[in-house]
Amino acid sequence: MASLPHSPIAFSGTSASDHLQSSCSGINGMPLKYLGRTCLGVGRRDLSIVAKIKKWKKHDYPWPDEVDPNVKGGHVSYLSHFKPLKEKPKPVTLDFEKPLRALEKKIIDVRKMADETGLDFSDQISSLETKYQQALKDLYTHLTPIQRLTIARHPNRPTFLDHMLRITDKWVELHGDRAGYDDPAIVTGIGSIDGMNCLFIGHQKGRNTKENIQRNFGMPTPHGYRKALRLMLYADHHGLPIVTFIDTPGAYADLRSEELGQGEAIAHNLRAMFGLKVPIVTVVIGEGGSGGALAIGCANRLLMMENAVFFVASPEACAAILWKSSKAAPKAAEKLKITATELCKLKIADGIIPEPLGGAHTDPSWTSERIKIALVGELKELLKMDTQQLLHHRMLKFRAMGGFQEGIPADPIKKARMKKKEEPVQKGEPSKTSDVDLQDEIEKLKLQIVKSKESSSRPPELGLNEMIEKLKREVDLEFSKAVKSMGLKDRLELLRKDVSKARSSPDQLIDPGLKEKIEKLKQELNQGLSTSPNLPSLNYKLDMLKEISKAKELSEQEGKLASIKQEINKRLKEIVDRSDMKERIEMLQAEMENFGVSTEGDLDHGLKEKIVKVKKEIGLELANVLKSLHLDVELVAPKQEVLRTNDFIEQPPFSDLNVKIKELNHEINDVIQDAVDSTDLKNEIEMLKLEVAKAGNSPYPESANKIEALKQQIKQSLGAALSSSGLIDKHEKLMQEIAKAKGSEELNGVLKKEALQEGDSKHDVSRMQINMDVSRR
Repeated sequence: MASLPHSPIAFSGTSASDHLQSSCSGINGMPLKYLGRTCLGVGRRDLSIVAKIKKWKKHDYPWPDEVDPNVKGGHVSYLSHFKPLKEKPKPVTLDFEKPLRALEKKIIDVRKMADETGLDFSDQISSLETKYQQALKDLYTHLTPIQRLTIARHPNRPTFLDHMLRITDKWVELHGDRAGYDDPAIVTGIGSIDGMNCLFIGHQKGRNTKENIQRNFGMPTPHGYRKALRLMLYADHHGLPIVTFIDTPGAYADLRSEELGQGEAIAHNLRAMFGLKVPIVTVVIGEGGSGGALAIGCANRLLMMENAVFFVASPEACAAILWKSSKAAPKAAEKLKITATELCKLKIADGIIPEPLGGAHTDPSWTSERIKIALVGELKELLKMDTQQLLHHRMLKFRAMGGFQEGIPADPIKKARMKKKEEPVQKGEPSKTSDVDLQDEIEKLKLQIVKSKESSSRPPELGLNEMIEKLKREVDLEFSKAVKSMGLKDRLELLRKDVSKARSSPDQLIDPGLKEKIEKLKQELNQGLSTSPNLPSLNYKLDMLKEISKAKELSEQEGKLASIKQEINKRLKEIVDRSDMKERIEMLQAEMENFGVSTEGDLDHGLKEKIVKVKKEIGLELANVLKSLHLDVELVAPKQEVLRTNDFIEQPPFSDLNVKIKELNHEINDVIQDAVDSTDLKNEIEMLKLEVAKAGNSPYPESANKIEALKQQIKQSLGAALSSSGLIDKHEKLMQEIAKAKGSEELNGVLKKEALQEGDSKHDVSRMQINMDVSRR
C-alpha cells in the first residue's frame, strides 16, 4: 500500500463521532467514512492524512532525585501524600477552657512587662504558673462526658497518619478496593512497630478545611470498608497482626452510599473480623460512631484514649430523638455512657491510654509514644496464643460485655412488664419463686392498696388472697427444705400419717402419747431451724405472710366497720323518724319552751324524769336494733353515776393499794399458769377432755360422776397451788389494809368486789376456760 502524503486536508460535514481511531489500518486521525472511500479508490490523489500527537505533561514522581538519607522511612516515606502542614494550625480554645486562657494571658502579660521594664517578676510568674497548673489539673481530672466529646472532636487533635509516622519504623500505604474505588476516609498500609510487621487500618480526618473535604470528614463510604476488608483478608493470609484506629463520627449516610450497599459492607466486615485467625487490636483515638466505627473494631483488645468516646449515636442525635432538642446533648452524653472509664466498667473497652493534661493535641509525640507502648504490650500477649485460643478469646470478649450488671435487681415497674421466664418444673415438685420476685409482687400490691386508700375505694381483696396463698406455699416449701436438711423428713411424714388417722373420725381424740411425739418433734425442729441454711429466706417469707395477713384483716375490719356504721345510722334514723318518737320529742320541746329554759340543767325534777325516760326508750330501741345486727350490747350507766361509784379509786390515798392489787393479780395468774403447765395437772385436764368427749351430750351416770370427780380434783390441785404459794394470806392482808384505809364495812365490800374482779375472777375464768375447752372438743 502506497504511503499517503502528510498534507492537511479539510473535511466538511464531519461530526465528533466520525473522528474515531482505526487500529486495523494503522492510520490515525482520519474519519472512517473517508478512509473507506480511499480504500475503494475514490479521490486518492486529493487526499492527505494528518497525525496529531497529544502533548502529555512530564510525569512528576512523588520523590526527588536525591533522597535525604536522614528522613525516616527512606524512599518509601515519599510515596505517601500525607505531608507535614506548611502552616502551623491555629490554637482553638474550647468553651470550658476559657478560664485557663485568661490565666495564660495574664502570665504572658506579666512576662512581657518584665521584659519591657527589666524588673524582676519571677515570684508573680511562678505563682501564676502554679495556679494555672493546678487549675488545669482540676479541670481535666473532672471532665464531664460532653466535655470529653468536645476534646475528641478538637480540630488540632492528632490524626491516624500523625500517629503512624511516629510509632512505626517503616510504613507504606496501600490503596484501592480492587473494584475501581479508593476511599480517602479509610487509610490502610503495612508497617513495622518494634520489629513486628503489622497491617494498620484507620479512619483519617483532615487537619484543615481542605483536607477535611478531601477526606470526607473521616466518614467512610462502602468503598472504604471493602478496601479495609481486602487488606484484612490479605493480613489473615500472610499471618500479619491487624491494628485498627477508630476516629469517625460514623459511616457516610448519603443516598449514593446506600445505593452502593453501605449496610452490607459494614455487616460483611463484622462477620469477617470474627473469623480472622490473626490478633486484632483496636485503638479509639477520637470519636467512634456507631457501625462506622464497629466495622473495623471487632477486636481481641479494644483500647481507648483517655479523652476518646465511643457511642451508638451522637449525643446531639440522641437528644433530638428523646428530648426533641439538641440542647439536651449534655444529658444524653451522660446517659449514653460514652467515656473510656464508663465503657471499661461495661467491659466494652479493655484499657485506657493516658493523655497529657489539656488533651492529645498539647503533646502529640508523648501521646504517640503511649500508644506505641500499649500496642506492643497487647500484641506480644496475643501473639502467644494459638488460633483456637485467639478465636475463643475474641468470642468471650463480646460475650462478657455488660456482665458486671448480673445480680442487680430490676426495677419493679419494668420487672412487671417483662415476660416471665418459663423454667421447667419436675413432675410432682411445686415451683419456687425467688425472694426478689416476691418482693416485687408485694411492693406492687402495696402500691395498689395505697392507691385504693387515696381514692377511698376498697383494697384489692382478690390480690391479697392470692398473695397470701402464694406465700403459704412458699413457706411450706422453705419449711420442707429445712426439714430435709435436718434429716427429719421421714419422721415428719410418719407423724402426719398418724395424726391424719387419729382425726379420721370426728369423735376420736388424739392420744396423749401421740401428742408427746408431736411436742418432741417440735422441740427438735425449733432447735435445728437455727442452723438451717435457708433460715433467712424462711423468716423473710414468714414476715411477709404476717404483714399481708395483717393488711387483709385490717381491710376486712374496715369494710365491716363501714357497713355496720351505715346500717346503724340507717336504723337510728328510722327510729328517730317514727311518728310516736317524733310526737314525744316535740312534746318535750314544747314543755321546755313553756318553762322558758334552754338547757337541761335548768329543768325541774318532773321534766328531767320525762327526758331521761325518753332517752332510755330510744336507747332500748337502738339496743334492740344492734342486737338484731348480731352485736353485743351493754347498757352503761350515765357518766356521772359511774364517777360516784368509783370516786374512791381516783383518790390519792388509794393509789398504793391499786398498785398492790395489780401486783397480786399478776402473781395469781402466774401461779395458775404454772400449775396448768405442770405435767400432773395437764394429764388430768387431758383425761377430763377424753371423758367429756366419750360421754357426749347425754352422759351416763358413771361418766357424769367420773367427770365431776376429775373437776373437783383439778380444783383441789389449783387450790393447793394457790395456798402453797402464800397468795391467800397476801389477799387477806390486802383486804384488811383496804378496810382500815376506808374505815367502812360497806366500802370494804365495794373494794372487795372491784379488787377481785381482776384477781379471783381470773381464777374463775381460767377454770371456766378449761370447761369451755372441754365442751368444745
